[in-house]
Amino acid sequence: MTSAAKTRRVEVPRIVRHTKYGKILHRRTVCHVHDENEESAAGDTVEIIESRPRSRLKRWELVRVVAKSTAVDVASLRSGARATRLREGAAKAEEAELSARSDQPPAAEPSTPAVEAAGGNEETGSEQTGE
Repeated sequence: MTSAAKTRRVEVPRIVRHTKYGKILHRRTVCHVHDENEESAAGDTVEIIESRPRSRLKRWELVRVVAKSTAVDVASLRSGARATRLREGAAKAEEAELSARSDQPPAAEPSTPAVEAAGGNEETGSEQTGE
């Protein structure tokens, strides 16, 4: 468990006008919030309340999650799609190899001892594994 396991960083955006030049500026206030039950995630809209200081920066508590995030992790979707393409390519290559083998005349099967053909598990003296 990390030291900041129950800590969330909440940004409160605001728009202000520059006092001298009048340009509209986008500012944000960053609050470090204590999330006891770890119910919030990145991108969620949350309600917070001021509390006693819990650490050097943490002075807020999570009241509730107002809305869950609908953001999609694009990187994981791309890696999943890439893995699917690789699996499909490997399956096609395997099918092509199998069809190429079926076009060739069957090779003569080497003769096998009767014990192996019957499915026995007898070991010879030179092949024992010491189990």
